Amino acid sequence: MKIKEYLKRNGISQTYISRENGIELPKLNLALNGKRRFTFEEYTIICGALKVNTDKFLKPRLPEERGE
Repeated sequence: MKIKEYLKRNGISQTYISRENGIELPKLNLALNGKRRFTFEEYTIICGALKVNTDKFLKPRLPEERGE
């Protein structure tokens, strides 16, 4: 996941993010490892703590074409 890579590259611990945002460490760890999804609120809080725009870790997706 892009957030996990960003944290590692910048020497930011999951514990720091958990403490700064009030997201329980086990929940944060599961989300960073792809085992659960962040809520929109959690995601925006993390971006705020990292001082990055919310589009930093998102990749635009187009709806799939339906074959009719």
